[in-house]
Amino acid sequence: MKKILLLNGPNLNRLGKREPEIYGHTTLQELETALKEQAEEKGYQLLSAQSNHEGDLIEHIHKAEDEGYGGIILNPGAYTHYSYALRDGVASVSVPVIEVHISNIHQRESFRHHSVIAAETIGQIVGFGLYGYELALDAIINYIKGRV
Repeated sequence: MKKILLLNGPNLNRLGKREPEIYGHTTLQELETALKEQAEEKGYQLLSAQSNHEGDLIEHIHKAEDEGYGGIILNPGAYTHYSYALRDGVASVSVPVIEVHISNIHQRESFRHHSVIAAETIGQIVGFGLYGYELALDAIINYIKGRV
């Protein structure tokens, strides 16, 4: 079964508690469980990781390459806007990466409008709430299958 990594960055462990008016009431664990079930229904294994530490996220990206993962769904959190180390980590692997954000980063504070990660990904999904993760899962599976 082909593996996909769901990788969430800083503060996403606070889903369901942090600013529910922006991020909703669903916890990260609930999101991961639902996505794992959806992935399995499509014949894929979804493995999840979250870290508030930049280096840990990079290690997960490298591990995904080394272990032959088919794709990565990445929400880099605030690292989106300034982590060149994380950007270089994404650039250093051949595993396709989709960047996802719960809120529409282009409608928020001006410092959130630019992603240093996006240019190294196959696509970016923003502003659809947690549904964006489902869209990213469908997109990465279709990409793996050569449909996009």
